[in-house]
Amino acid sequence: MNENRRLHTSSNLRNTLLSEISVGISANSILLLFHILKFFCGHRHKPTDLPIGLLALIHLLMLLIMAVTATDIFISWQGWDDITCKFLLYLYRVFRGLSLCTSSLLSVLQAIILSPRSSCLAKFKHKPPYHISCALLLLSIFYMFISSHLLVSIIATPNLTLNNFMFVTQSCSILPMNYLMQSTFSTLLALREAFLISLMALSSGYMLTLLCRHKKQVQHLHSTSLSPKSSPEIRATQSILLLLSFFVLMSILDSIISCSRTMFLDDPTFYYIQLFVVHSYATVSPFVFMSTEKHIGNLLRSMFKGVINV
Repeated sequence: MNENRRLHTSSNLRNTLLSEISVGISANSILLLFHILKFFCGHRHKPTDLPIGLLALIHLLMLLIMAVTATDIFISWQGWDDITCKFLLYLYRVFRGLSLCTSSLLSVLQAIILSPRSSCLAKFKHKPPYHISCALLLLSIFYMFISSHLLVSIIATPNLTLNNFMFVTQSCSILPMNYLMQSTFSTLLALREAFLISLMALSSGYMLTLLCRHKKQVQHLHSTSLSPKSSPEIRATQSILLLLSFFVLMSILDSIISCSRTMFLDDPTFYYIQLFVVHSYATVSPFVFMSTEKHIGNLLRSMFKGVINV
């Protein structure tokens, strides 16, 4: 009975994860398509368009790799060799890192946009977009370096069952590293995450301060019976703050579940839950960005009407 219940739970978690991946791929594709069309049609560009478009592309590629990986997580076929395991899983981890880098960069950029002219950040407002691309490129190179140990530690699962191997997919496992190497790369990863999340926290706190100041000014200028519409910058800032809060929450849950996997001897149930939590941000973020773009709503409505007329 317990075994049947466990299989039923695993099946539900698998279907939930696959549904989440499908929704995320569709939403990020629409968001990326919108920004591509916006670029080629010559519409007025906002400074945040580039990082949002990059984030949609990164999440799309990450979810596509996860969709391929999911076939090997849930199907016991032992079909991948060492090269396939290393390539796909290393690429997947790099895109996860780029998601964090781009989100942090986006939060800093939005703080700069929202800053008043008297602020020390105002001088960065008119920097060209390629500065953003250069910063993201440098962060990407650094993250690819500190993730390079995966090219050694990820292997095709051997035929012998060994307790010290960590399950990744049916074909791939993580080889345990020696203490020195594991400590070095863990420290570098921790420093990277601490730095980027600190940037998020500082920029978020700064934006919250500016929003509170703006709210007080609006209340002073307008009566409470009136509900003046917030500017596009304010709405964009609120969306980014919402996303950053969601990202931090999912990161905390990811850490808790990772510890639980270790305590419960790599239980597959915790692994499926962890995968669901990890990809929640990539699935939710495009909907938040699309909610602030009126043009996307108009585009989706026109597409929907076109499909009905056909």
